[in-house]
Order: sequence, then structure tokens, then C-alpha cells
Amino acid sequence: MDHRNENAVKPHSAEAKPIQIQPARPGKVDRGNPRNRIYVRKTDGIWTQLRRRMGWVMMALFLLLPWLPWGERQAVLFDLAERKFHVFALTIWPQDLILLALLFMIAAFALFFFTTFLGRVWCGYMCPQSVWTFIFIWFEERIEGPRNKRMKLDQAPWDGNKLWRKSAKHGAWLGVALITALTFLSYFYPSRELYLDFFTGQAPGVIYFWTLFFTLCTYGNAGWMREIMCLHMCPYARFQSAMFDSDTFIVGYNTDRGETRGPRGRKQDPKAMGLGDCIDCSLCVQVCPTGIDIRNGLQYECINCGACIDACDDVMAKMGYQKGLISYTTERQLDGGHSQVARPKLLGYGAVLGVMVAGFIVTLMSLAPVQIDVLRDRNQLFRETRDGLVENVYTLRLLNKTEQPQVFNLAVEGLPEYQWSGEQTVSVAAGEVFTLPVSVAVDPFHLKQAMTDITFVLSSQDGSLNSTQESRFISGL
Repeated sequence: MDHRNENAVKPHSAEAKPIQIQPARPGKVDRGNPRNRIYVRKTDGIWTQLRRRMGWVMMALFLLLPWLPWGERQAVLFDLAERKFHVFALTIWPQDLILLALLFMIAAFALFFFTTFLGRVWCGYMCPQSVWTFIFIWFEERIEGPRNKRMKLDQAPWDGNKLWRKSAKHGAWLGVALITALTFLSYFYPSRELYLDFFTGQAPGVIYFWTLFFTLCTYGNAGWMREIMCLHMCPYARFQSAMFDSDTFIVGYNTDRGETRGPRGRKQDPKAMGLGDCIDCSLCVQVCPTGIDIRNGLQYECINCGACIDACDDVMAKMGYQKGLISYTTERQLDGGHSQVARPKLLGYGAVLGVMVAGFIVTLMSLAPVQIDVLRDRNQLFRETRDGLVENVYTLRLLNKTEQPQVFNLAVEGLPEYQWSGEQTVSVAAGEVFTLPVSVAVDPFHLKQAMTDITFVLSSQDGSLNSTQESRFISGL
């Protein structure tokens, strides 16, 4: 598969202009065809090391979080059956799902902010598709060998060597995919019970279904589809150009320095030969996980992983040339200008992101460990008792979000000399929603208007927890 460019790229214009992301120049191979496989060459360097270490850190967090204990439960558990989301000491209930909405908005604006500033660094360094793909490639290299050996192995007839290497590779892929699926389900099902029930055949059928589903998805995405997910299925690659500008940091090729490209010996003078620093070795293409030629200019397929930078810097060092022919740069810098970091678009995204984060923190800090909801009887606004009192009926829902059972006292503020019918001291178990019907009656002599604002007060016996809820008392005066 030859990715070399047949024509030199024209130098950038000196005039700064909004960035234009163009598709790669068509070649002999359709990279979108899954039968035309990309053989990624191994490389090493500062950006590859950074990406690898960040990937392992993310994998370690993903694998270990479900096993961290927190009291009598695991630290992170999204209990869908009980409709409770446990995140360490915090328990989020359906009533608190505004936090989830804020979290999604924070993630969106963080993506906009960092994409405007640093390009597609999320795709290259932290996207699960990229992380798992590089893990699968790591197993592929260990079992089948480097790029040239893998290409020869695929072209060779089936024999014992090819059979065991292919079997070992796909077995390793399926093993990683199975661990991934079980780990993911551990966030929704207690991890110790999950593994014990799964491997003893005692797990519910739905567990086996979702384990198989996520195993096959991981195996297919990271093992077979790989760059196809980035090229054709990920929407982020399609709308990223709306966030890019001339000051966005991208992986760029310096055409003024690199052109005209061509092979030469280490001791030959490229200027005397009319050549630039690019020796046209195509290593930048061979190490690219999406198979593009960065020398053709910025393309939406580029995930900013920096692999081509490391490969090119290694070649430049061996040739005795200055590094940075391919580097993290901006369109403005490539055009000979100076990048502007503080610009309206970036500041706008940053300001909105700051507001969203502040709102999330305020909402999180204001979450009450107990809550009371008041529902009025809608069938009858009020009624008169035999003693001549005006009575209103309410249904109270008491929510104990703490991890311990609580004893609560109930009271009403805003009504003089009221009579309470129903329990006024109740015990609510940990995580329980307790429903309590009550009625409140008042002598109409003490009422001055047809509708009186009142407040139901819920407080623990030790006074450490309390919650209030406003309502109305209707007398019909």
C-alpha cells in the first residue's frame, strides 16, 4: 500500500486565513474500505510516550475504580435498579439528575475549548477508541511482529506458524474485550458479585447478553474497524472544523522547509540538489493510525496523536537536520506569523465552561442529604371537621439519602395553633423513600385569608439534618 504523494505541496500563503480542513488527496487505495488494511508501524518518541502513559493511566482508572470499597459498597456504582448513583461519599438520586445535565454540558464545552486551543488532542490521547486501538496494536506487534512481518504474514499461505499467531492474537483481543465488558458492567452491578456469578454460571441472563454485546463491540471496534470509526462513524471529526481557526494547534508539515522532497544520502547537500529537508521516506504515513499523509495538509482524518512527529524527528536526527519538520504548530505559524492564544472564540468557550463548572459545584454543594416533597390532595381542597376546624390533607414523601437510618420529626411553620393528624415522628431507612399521609387542621378564627403560605419542616432528632418544603393551606374564606 503506497501512500507517497506524487506532487509537491505548494507553500502556504503569507496571508493568514481561516483554517480549511481538506480531505486527503485520493490515492490508489480506498482507506475507507475495511478490506484495505492499514499496517501501523511502531514508533517511539516524546509524544508516543506521553500518549502511551496517558492511555495506561486511563486504563488503570477504568479497571480499578469498580474495586475500590466505600463502606459496605463499592466506591463507584450506578445502581439502575434502585435508581441510585454512588460516587464515593456522594449518592445521586433521580431528583438530582440536573447534575448529569450539567456534567454533559461541561464535557461539551470542555471539548469545544480544548479543540479550539489544541485541536483533536482528545482523539489522539484520551478517546477510548484510540486507547483500545493502540492496546490491540500492542498485542498485534508482540505476537505477529513489526509492520513488515505482519504484512508478509497476511500474504503468506496458512500454515502452523500463521495459525498459532493469528489464534493467539485474536485470543488476546477477545480476552481484553471480555475484561473490558465485565469492567464496564461492574459500574452498574457490584463487581465482586458480577465476577463470581458470571464465572459460576449464576448471573442473570441479561448479564451474559450485555457481556457478549460489549465484548463483540470492543473486539470489532478496536480490532477490525479501528480507523473506520474515526473516518466514517465519529461525528466529532465532521464538525471539528467549526471550532478550528488559524491559531488552533495542529499537527502540521512545514512545506517551506520540506519541499521539494526527495531521497538523498546523509552526506549529500540537499540545497545543491534543489531539495528540501523531507527525504520522502513515507515513515510519517506508515506510523499514522488513520493512514493519512500529513504532508498533504490538515485533513479531518488526523487525530493529532503526534506519531508522525516522532517518526519525522527520528529521521531528521539521523540525517543531521533540525527537528520539527512536522510539529505541533498553527496555520498562522506555518504562514510565518505569530499565534494569538487569547482570542474571542477561545475566551468565549472558556467563560461558558467556567460558568458551567461553577454551576455544577454550587449544585453539588447544595445537595441535601434528606429531602421532603409535599403533595396536596387534589380531590378536595379543604374540608370542615366536626369541631368546626378547616382541614387540608397532604401526602409527604421523605427521602433519606444518607447511608444510615434516620429518625425524623415533622412540623409546620406559618399556621397558628394547628392540629396535626398522622405520625409526626418517623423512622426512615437508609436510601428509603417514605410516604406519609397527614392532615393539618386550624381554627378558621386564626386565618386571615383564603390561602396561607406554609412550610413543612423535616429535621432529624439530633438536629444535624433538616429539609423544608413550601406549600399552601386553603381555607376558602
